[in-house]
Amino acid sequence: MKNLVEELQWRGLVQDMIPGTEEQLLKEATTVYIGFDPTADSLHIGSLVPIIILKHLRNFGHRPIALVGGATGMIGDPSGKSDERNLLDEPTLDKNVAGIKALLSRFLDFDAKDENAPILVNNYDWMKDFSFINFARDVGKRITVNYMMSKDSVKKRFSGDAGDGMSFTEFTYQLIQGYDFYHLNKEYNCLLQMGGSDQWGNITTGTELVRRMNVDNAEKGKAFAMTCPLITKADGSKFGKSEGGNVWLTADKTSPYKFYQFWLNTSDVDAEKYIKIFTFLDKETIQGIISEHTEAPHLRVLQKRLADELTLLVHSKEDLDGAIFASGAFFSKDMTDLKTLNENQLAEIFEGIPQAEVSISDINAGIDIVTLLNEKTSFLASNGEARRALKENSISVNKEKVTEDFVLKADDLIGNKFVLLQRGKKNYFVVRVM
Repeated sequence: MKNLVEELQWRGLVQDMIPGTEEQLLKEATTVYIGFDPTADSLHIGSLVPIIILKHLRNFGHRPIALVGGATGMIGDPSGKSDERNLLDEPTLDKNVAGIKALLSRFLDFDAKDENAPILVNNYDWMKDFSFINFARDVGKRITVNYMMSKDSVKKRFSGDAGDGMSFTEFTYQLIQGYDFYHLNKEYNCLLQMGGSDQWGNITTGTELVRRMNVDNAEKGKAFAMTCPLITKADGSKFGKSEGGNVWLTADKTSPYKFYQFWLNTSDVDAEKYIKIFTFLDKETIQGIISEHTEAPHLRVLQKRLADELTLLVHSKEDLDGAIFASGAFFSKDMTDLKTLNENQLAEIFEGIPQAEVSISDINAGIDIVTLLNEKTSFLASNGEARRALKENSISVNKEKVTEDFVLKADDLIGNKFVLLQRGKKNYFVVRVM
């Protein structure tokens, strides 16, 4: 077997590992599982890391299992949470599970027939008929309360440092997740569970449960654990969020254009880290891109390649081409390309630029440029400043220079909705017509 651990380590994807994990992965094709929490009907880019790890497992000849937590989702994982989660109702949970299953199927072929074909499971399927009495006898008996209390996710909630303690419901979460590992171990000979570093406590409870439920068979009781670091940004802010909130992996929640822009706008430091984590480019290729970027950082070669690779992975070639076209349209010297975009595409491109609303009746009547720049939009602070800027020939409307006699009319609207104002090269303002 090729050394998967070595591959993940140079990419920055290994945090903790139970001794013997690397040796097991080198010895033979190994079945490995990662769980996904169905808190929404899609996943955001933080979940790209476990998805990419599943793909690495597949590429290195191992058998990946993606588990969607239909049962554990009813309880809520306390890891990293200072307060009790609100429980989802069953229709919402069912919708979320279906959405995540569909999403994961875009990255892994669960219909493949080879020996190490990926597997997609839902833990509700084996937990739904498990009575409380049987669970308490067969599972709860194996793990002591002392052991469960030693986990960081539990200790923090009981220490008074965060929240108001923990309900019995959330306290049992690690046991149920641990049982998932035991079930997959028994049914599929799954020997390794992987996840984010915040899952270390839950994952090691699983390895312990596998060992204790096979106490008479040491060989069958083998189980391993590995976690990857939680991804952060260089400035310390939370990864995976833009100004509009989470960056999602489905186009209905985050458009391909916005997705592409998220990666394109990463800092040099972050882009150098992310291209190792989120792409499948080899070390030599990545080092070449980084060297090229270092020689001419203003060309943003690193960010462009990162955005290209990720948009292609998560969406499609067509979506990537559209995102690149829309990005270029805004910065082109004329309006030709911008005028081909629809209202939604224009709204996305203009998002984040200062805006003001103007009524269509005012537009139909005609608005002189000085009034537009100050009174109607507050783009410029006063009529005097507007006139000075116009005399300096620094004001453009829809990328064309205008003078003080310019009057804005309906024919000037982009997509019957917008007007793009500009002072100098970089100072933009959008008028939205209502």
